[in-house]
Amino acid sequence: MSIKTMQAAILVALNQPLVVDTVGLPSELGVGQVLVKLHVSGICGSQLGEISGVKGPDRYLPHLMGHEGSATVLEVGPGVKQVKPGDLVVLHWRKGAGIQADPPQYRWRGEALNAGWVTTFNSHAVVSENRCTPIPADTDLEVAALFGCAVTTGFGVVENNAQVRIGESVVVFGAGGIGLNIIQASALVSAWPIIAVDLFDGRLELAKRLGATHIINSSNADAASDIKEALAGWPLDVFIDNTGSPAVIELGYQLTDAEGRVVLVGVPRKGADITIHSLPLHFGKLLSGSHGGECEPAKDIPRYLNLLKQKRWNADGLITARYPLERINEAIEAMRTGATAGRVLITL
Repeated sequence: MSIKTMQAAILVALNQPLVVDTVGLPSELGVGQVLVKLHVSGICGSQLGEISGVKGPDRYLPHLMGHEGSATVLEVGPGVKQVKPGDLVVLHWRKGAGIQADPPQYRWRGEALNAGWVTTFNSHAVVSENRCTPIPADTDLEVAALFGCAVTTGFGVVENNAQVRIGESVVVFGAGGIGLNIIQASALVSAWPIIAVDLFDGRLELAKRLGATHIINSSNADAASDIKEALAGWPLDVFIDNTGSPAVIELGYQLTDAEGRVVLVGVPRKGADITIHSLPLHFGKLLSGSHGGECEPAKDIPRYLNLLKQKRWNADGLITARYPLERINEAIEAMRTGATAGRVLITL
């Protein structure tokens, strides 16, 4: 391959800052592999959970990270047909069209360095063909990165998981990068009311601009009482949790109507179980987990991108901070503390 090394942020140990260093690339591409130059990567809440070990011990350490980004294809391996050198692509973690290749074999400090089918906290990457979807060359590089997870998950949750209908009421608990897109998608299908709940005023103000009809700061209010007040006697049809907090999930289960839907987007920490009375599940109430909004990247990215170009939804304001790769740990801390309201990007 023409590129021998890259700069990358490496997770070496749980609950520790990422290490930014030079990483060696494989000497050649395997079947279904694609070499790309990253332009922009988003940071998703799932990476914060990955760093803190919410799913338990990490047996793949040390490893690379990141699952949404925009990139240009530099080279393709044998069998690749979906993309070609020069294509602008969205990098995503959900399987798309094409070959599921073997993960790349990187080297760091003389040892093997683990990576999955796609990573984006790096200047270059070897990714699986089915983790990249070509998009028009004139697409904004920053906005394109959001289609790797934030947009597709948010829209997919509304369209595929919650299946929100016109005029249904929606609570979105957690108004971060994915939550903001859930709010926009809810507005697109004419949900009412759309109630955003978060701990940070900055996120809530942005949620209001992007379609929330009511906002609630749960750090200084009784969320349950304020949600009921906002509903004004109307039943709650859909409750979407982005926090992974058992208490929030239980609250959503209690507040939703007899045939309401509770959709779990956030992932609870390992061992953090919920307690519910299951009888309502036999009579129409639904409790389900989302897996990236069940997005189909090859089909959904062009659809959602076309809606954006037709000005049916708005990407302005979704991105509220940008950092170079060398400052990625500052970016992660800004997300943890709520210092930034929308999506945090890493420029590469």
